[in-house]
Amino acid sequence: MVDYQLLVDRFKSDVLSFSSNNKKQGMTNESFIKIEKSLIKHFVMQDCFLFRVSHDVLKPNFKEYKFSFELKFSEVQPYLNGQQVIEIPDVFSAYSYFQHYTHAVPLMVEEEILAILIFSYEDATPQVNLTQEMVKEISSVYQFILRSYEVQSNENKYRKLYNITDLFHSTMDIDVILENVLVTIEENFTDFEVELILSNDQDRQTRVHIKPFDYLSERPSTIESFVSGEMKEDEVAELGARLLNAPIKGRQAIYGILQVKAPIDYLFSNTEKEFIRMLAQASGNALENAKLYHQSHRLVSDLQLINETSHRLNMKLSINEMLLFLQKQLLKSFQPMEIGFFFKEGDDYKATKACTNFFCHDSSQAYIEHVEKHFEVTQDSLFIADFSRLLDEEIPFKSIMAIPMIVEERINGFSIVLHEDPYFFSFDSFKLMQSLIHHSSLAISNSILRNRLQEMVDRDHLTKLYARRFSDNYVEQSIQQDDSGMFLLIDIDNFKKVNDTYGHQIGDEVLVQIGSALQQEIGTRGICSRWGGEELAVYIPNILDHEATKIAQMVVDIVPQTTNPSVTISAG
Repeated sequence: MVDYQLLVDRFKSDVLSFSSNNKKQGMTNESFIKIEKSLIKHFVMQDCFLFRVSHDVLKPNFKEYKFSFELKFSEVQPYLNGQQVIEIPDVFSAYSYFQHYTHAVPLMVEEEILAILIFSYEDATPQVNLTQEMVKEISSVYQFILRSYEVQSNENKYRKLYNITDLFHSTMDIDVILENVLVTIEENFTDFEVELILSNDQDRQTRVHIKPFDYLSERPSTIESFVSGEMKEDEVAELGARLLNAPIKGRQAIYGILQVKAPIDYLFSNTEKEFIRMLAQASGNALENAKLYHQSHRLVSDLQLINETSHRLNMKLSINEMLLFLQKQLLKSFQPMEIGFFFKEGDDYKATKACTNFFCHDSSQAYIEHVEKHFEVTQDSLFIADFSRLLDEEIPFKSIMAIPMIVEERINGFSIVLHEDPYFFSFDSFKLMQSLIHHSSLAISNSILRNRLQEMVDRDHLTKLYARRFSDNYVEQSIQQDDSGMFLLIDIDNFKKVNDTYGHQIGDEVLVQIGSALQQEIGTRGICSRWGGEELAVYIPNILDHEATKIAQMVVDIVPQTTNPSVTISAG
């Protein structure tokens, strides 16, 4: 006669003694292996296997089993009858690994099924038959081990959370923070995929693979979690997955989403959700502290850059020198692939010499036209993370920043930078470029006005030829520097008669016609100036005698042909 109570007591003693001997290392997967070995030993089984019931899925109790097995609890449940031992359901026989098992019984406490035990006896006539009372005792032992394991597992998780929080408070390295978030999740949820989705103003230059947050492509639950700051769960049928979105939240802002992807039939427990929430919040605070630390250093650097730029641009530099210096500063600060500076002339924007080569080709027109249309309706700066989304055609550069040069509430021009990677420029870079261009706009505008004023002083208002003072200085410098030069003084014959006959307005037109003809013929070889009244002058440096005579004769011959009424000149 088998003493069933004695068997049960020995089984409980065996398992509990094992667990008490392992208090220091805590409950591990070995604890469940011990249960199986004790069942085989004390209840004279050939073999047994425990499945934990988890969210309608049967799972092996420990990770050493690597076979492919996917069986829903709902497929087995109809065969179960309380805590009665039954013949193993056919759904198990589809897997060759379980074909030698013959019986099954649920381990349940207070009508909650915790596990399924499948087993086989050594002999056709078993020495020990599991009774309902014995199954209840086995179930209570299993429950004790399971709860101890869960407590130990949670304790380990929170110990890791404490350690990682301690690490977060001791580092300002964003890479270290992001890496440890991923490692911690992956260690505690080995079967899940984890993704960091960070907002667009985060620094892209990290070693850790992150996904930029994109309102246009993210799922509604992810966007809702980012906006509300609350955890959101979502079933994604097309991916066959369940997504848990935990906001990476600091005290001042939300910096992204920690997204955990599990099988679609998996239900996250409250403990798991709380752990993920606390990890996301700890990483959010750490990320915020690191961001503020780096931001303070960057602000100091930015202020130094703006101060240096403003100081340099307020020196007496030419427009081209200013723009080339500004180009150098933008290249150093933002690492763009292309830079352009455009100034408004009439209704159009013209490229300057400080533009990179790309803006000399037709392929740049899509960018220039888009920016021009933008500034036709607003003076707001332009920041585009991915320009390819706005066009149907393939384009070389995706990231754009364009800042208007505004003086007295009018746009005089704009600066544009491009990069081939989408989301390359951060929002902080955008704000810094705005400051640089705005501080530079006044200096550039003053230089333009200074040049225009100098042009007005240097030029005759009527003929647009150089004034006599400019001509005198030019000739004086040439005499000191050049080997030779020709000075041709021109006088309009009987110009008083033209004024008396046709009027002074026609006389002025004749002067303009002669000035235009001189500039066209002389070109860039020398200068043409209004010497005074109806006297004009031409000066050409570094010229031979016979060339000077030839040019003088040409000037005398061409004036009667290009004036109306026709006049002649005397020159010497």
